[in-house]
Amino acid sequence: QVQLVQSGGGSVRFGGSLRLSCSASGFSVETYDIGWFRQVPGKSHEAVALIRRRASGTDYVDSVKGRFTISRDNANNVVYLQMNNLKPEDTGKYYCTADPNLRYGVWTSPFEYDHWGRGTQVTVSS
Repeated sequence: QVQLVQSGGGSVRFGGSLRLSCSASGFSVETYDIGWFRQVPGKSHEAVALIRRRASGTDYVDSVKGRFTISRDNANNVVYLQMNNLKPEDTGKYYCTADPNLRYGVWTSPFEYDHWGRGTQVTVSS
């Protein structure tokens, strides 16, 4: 059974850092595309970052490039999202997502992912 358990998050001030973790079970993170999305109340899920299966690279939404880093620990089956220089607009509930093969290759679409974590809140104050 595929399961994604998230940890990390919390409240920080502008310019601070946080690290989110996504611990997977039921599959190997090395063989799935793993994404991070965020959502604020009243809005749809926004893609943040993707780490592609095998060694096929990473993608980031423009607003987080240079500040966020997605990485994978294959030995421990965990994916991380390191978030630096956080801004108030980064506030939201962050979700870890996974899929063995993005059907349409549109990593920014939440509909591409079959598996979701429960989400963790990130709040950045100014």
